[in-house]
Amino acid sequence: MELRQMEYLVAVAEEGHFTRAAALCGVTQSGLSAAIRNLEKELGASLFSRTTRQVALTDAGRALLPFARRMLAQASAGRDAVARASQQLSGRLRLGSEQCLGVIDVGPLLERFRLRYPLVDVQFTQAGSAELATQVRAGDLDVAFLATTEHLGSLRRLELGRRPVVALAHPTDDLARSPQVSWEDLAARDFVDFREPWAIRRLVDDAFADRHLERRVRMSVDDVHTLLDFVQRGLGVAVVPQHVAAKPQAAGLAILELPAGGAPEWVVSAVSGASAAPAAVRLLELLGEANLAVAQPA
Repeated sequence: MELRQMEYLVAVAEEGHFTRAAALCGVTQSGLSAAIRNLEKELGASLFSRTTRQVALTDAGRALLPFARRMLAQASAGRDAVARASQQLSGRLRLGSEQCLGVIDVGPLLERFRLRYPLVDVQFTQAGSAELATQVRAGDLDVAFLATTEHLGSLRRLELGRRPVVALAHPTDDLARSPQVSWEDLAARDFVDFREPWAIRRLVDDAFADRHLERRVRMSVDDVHTLLDFVQRGLGVAVVPQHVAAKPQAAGLAILELPAGGAPEWVVSAVSGASAAPAAVRLLELLGEANLAVAQPA
């Protein structure tokens, strides 16, 4: 068993999708699939059950997964030990992120960075994607994790992953009777949404504007849990990235697919200035190790 195979196993298990896992690991889907098949052949057991709609771990895959995670963690710990002994990076890292991006787990990434580069002064701020992009352009941030591809200008952008968006409604809403909803149906409802600086607000505003539809945003919030609480209380519907609908706080809500044609996507990227600071370069390098760009289940 090779370390790279363990990385692929964890990525497919967390994504439930070979194409998304391959994108996160920076390989072709055929290369990732071949590595998984070779691992299954070596172990003499199928690790995933595959259908046209879903990829799920088999019993054998679930048994191997915790060992794969430990192997990756030990490899990262080894890299950290070597880096501390041979690369005494210092200076400052100014990092920003939008909340609950779903593709990258910022906490574990910062923890790993501090372990590897203890002499770097890390400063972190949380804000909406538009504000973060402005701060990177102004030189106030070295790196930002955000969910917009607009108005980035000359900033360097590394795409980390994509997710579909879905609608959430109270289970007593008439919309809950169907697994899919139209934009016109949603336009007739009151909305709970984030304030304008947050990426999902801009994404949804643009989706309605593109269809020449108006909507009523009655509740504007600044955090995911408040949004879900308000929808749970029947105060409005919401359109959110798919990973938000999977949160425990969304349990019981109706999750409605949006029409496939032209539905917006939640695109998460890391952006940096034209000349990134050494600490920023090292942070971005960490994204390729041990699936740090893959968020753990909420």
